[in-house]
Amino acid sequence: MGEHITISQVGIYKLRIPLKAPFITSLGREDDAENIIVVIKTNNGISGFGECNPYMPINGESIDTCFVVAQYFAKALKGKNPLKIKDCVAIMDKVIYANGSIKSAFDIALHDIAAQYKNVPLYKLYDGKNNKELVTDYTVSIDEPEKMAEDAVKIKQAGYPAIKVKLGESKKKDVKRIKLIREAVGFDIPIRIDANQGWGVKEAIETLNALDAYSIELCEEPIARWNFMRLRKVKRSSPIPIMADECCSDYHDAQRLIQLKACDMMNIKVGKAGGVMNAFKIVKLAEKAGLQLQVGAFMESRLAMTASAHLALCSDNIIYCDFDTPLMHAEDVVTGGLTYHEKGIMKLPDVPGLGASIEQPYLDRLEKVII
Repeated sequence: MGEHITISQVGIYKLRIPLKAPFITSLGREDDAENIIVVIKTNNGISGFGECNPYMPINGESIDTCFVVAQYFAKALKGKNPLKIKDCVAIMDKVIYANGSIKSAFDIALHDIAAQYKNVPLYKLYDGKNNKELVTDYTVSIDEPEKMAEDAVKIKQAGYPAIKVKLGESKKKDVKRIKLIREAVGFDIPIRIDANQGWGVKEAIETLNALDAYSIELCEEPIARWNFMRLRKVKRSSPIPIMADECCSDYHDAQRLIQLKACDMMNIKVGKAGGVMNAFKIVKLAEKAGLQLQVGAFMESRLAMTASAHLALCSDNIIYCDFDTPLMHAEDVVTGGLTYHEKGIMKLPDVPGLGASIEQPYLDRLEKVII
């Protein structure tokens, strides 16, 4: 089946959406979501949609590099069978090393085509089941401690089940931030923290121990990603569970972290892993190791976030979703897909394929290349 299906056209589009407010972490500030949309069309009339948000401090990619590399991929994949996702990913890997963000956009579009062809929702390609409630936290950006406490109160009042707090500036200021936030929101709502590599090893251990009094659920990426050999020391010395994020991009990273027993949990992102296929490989590794997982994201729209939601339905080990970023966009350009409801609840439509797209008239207004 599918032997005669080929990729006939690839559309590559630059999507820039202003954010409602600046999003600030220890790695930098974002005022806009700068994304790439990929639309792969087949000779039998199926269109697959994909998206990525290349974040330079983590991916080492930008909207401009992705726009160029996407053209290499489009030329290499044209005429190929889109149902052979593994082969298509291998072709991209041969074209250029790394560049996982733009590879993820093509991967999502290929999965969209494959699932539409089989007339099933994308998650069923990986034996997933739409049988659990997907709920997102909401994030407090780095700011002055008083402002962060005010933002945390708004998040709690909005009904979100958990608050994620960006840290990583310094022990003194980060502890003050959490102290004021806890005083403002109380102890009846979970707080998760993310240092985004901001602390040194000694500082991380000291800060995590100082934060123990504030009932912190977990800490993402406390130290620099390159310093993963020391993460085990941080984990052993921390009263707060450690979740690997930036140091866990692909399958090989996850395998190494598991062998080192460096973390308690891992945060998988489709845009880090290079796509759904490679992200699912990490899921299987984590299942075997007995590690719980979070599926997170960058600053994608609901298009790529829908792909992440499909992934989240593929394993019972995935217990957290960090899918708040589309809610930070000043404009929602996506048709269909993942929807957001009260108390952080999200719903995924049971339709064939990804289930999300962007209308062609809108795409036509964007900077683009059609191959």
